[in-house]
This record gives sequence, structure tokens and C-alpha cells, in this order.
Amino acid sequence: MRHSQGDDQAFAVLVRRHRERLWAVSIRMMGDREEASDALQDAFLSAFRAADRFRGESQVSTWLHRIVVNACHDRLRRRKVRPATPTEDDTLDVLSNERLGRAGGGPDHAARTETRLDVQAALDLLPLEQRLALTLVDMLGYRVEEAAQILEVASGTVKSRCARGRAKLLPSLAHLRNPQPPRDVTSGRGGATPS
Repeated sequence: MRHSQGDDQAFAVLVRRHRERLWAVSIRMMGDREEASDALQDAFLSAFRAADRFRGESQVSTWLHRIVVNACHDRLRRRKVRPATPTEDDTLDVLSNERLGRAGGGPDHAARTETRLDVQAALDLLPLEQRLALTLVDMLGYRVEEAAQILEVASGTVKSRCARGRAKLLPSLAHLRNPQPPRDVTSGRGGATPS
């Protein structure tokens, strides 16, 4: 890496190149913008300090992602109570986008916020290892092999964690797959009231 060879601008270039993807990992793991920002700053500082130890055994992006995951993991371990708060990043809200696509409607900000809260609350119930695997693979779209490198585990371990995590999430999120039609409170039946 050019940074470890004395190039003062090399690390800034790396940060600019990978910042958005690293932010996505951090916000998904932390569930809170301020905590995610702090974790990302911790990660960048760690990466800057450790740049001379980068051996090139993996891609720089994988190395950076691993540092971000570790920084988030450290913060999550230190935090006793984790509030479930919505994120502002609609492009990463996979379940909400899928739900809107099936419904054929335009953006429904209240529904997206509710979906984000539901997903975050369900994820918070998972063991950390399963939450990390699901976040990387299902929410951020990493291949299993990439997630395995980032998490420093075998690919089969990532697959297993994802499968167990999905099984635990299913009961909590089943209502997102089959949304009920709005109820007409005046007639007591579902659907719209005829005009």
C-alpha cells in the first residue's frame, strides 16, 4: 500500500474510494447514525495506524471492511442497551424496496420507516455473529466468500450463520412478506369502502 511507503495522499484516496460502502456496513451494524459515524472514525484511525502492517494477503477493500466490522463489533460489545432507530439510507433498505415493488406503489415514507424499525428490532434479537453475516450478505449484497474474508471465518460458517439467522428472523418479519389490506373501520371489513 502506497500509504505505508510514505505517500501522504494515498490513505485519503482509499477513504474516498471506499467511504460509502464502509459507511453502509457501519450504519447497518450499529443501527444508529451517531454510533455508526463514531465506529467508522475508529476504523479509519485504526486503518491509518495499521497501514504499515497490511501484508497484501487480501484486497485492500476486504482489509478495510474487516477493520470496520471489528470497530462496530467492539462498540456493540461495550454498549449495554442498543436502541432500534431507523436509518436514513433508503438505498440499503432491501426489504422496504422489495415490499414497495410488489405493491406497485410509490414511496411510502411511513411504511419504509416502520419496515426499517421492524427489521432493526428483529436483527437486534439475533446473536451478533448471525447479525453480521446477514448484514453483509443479505442487506449489503456481499458474496458469501467476501463476507467470509471480512469476518475472517470459513464460507460454510457464513452460510450457516445466515441460514440460522434467517430462520430466527422469519417469525418476526413474516408480516412484511404478506401485508394485509387496509381495514375499513366503519364497516369492519378489509378493503376500501365503496363510493
